[in-house]
Amino acid sequence: MILWEALGSVLIGLAVSYGALRWLPARLGRFGSRKLTLGTGPVAALFGALLAHSVLGPGHVAGTLAAALVVAVALLSLLLRPGRPAGRPRRSAAA
Repeated sequence: MILWEALGSVLIGLAVSYGALRWLPARLGRFGSRKLTLGTGPVAALFGALLAHSVLGPGHVAGTLAAALVVAVALLSLLLRPGRPAGRPRRSAAA
């Protein structure tokens, strides 16, 4: 059962990171690295599943996968860069 929780959490992490890259392409991927974003999701979800499994114990698959989702979203949100305000023009480096 632990193997299925780990596999499920990695798949959740991949889905969250792919979705974040697809829906927020301009704001995600700090340092311009798509690999960083795609790697953070599964690792974060696996860490969340491990943490939840150690707290909840065996037999709580739904809770473990929910915790994996929450941790993956939380850690991917740390990669977000703040967006520019809509009304302000971008300044050049020479100005």
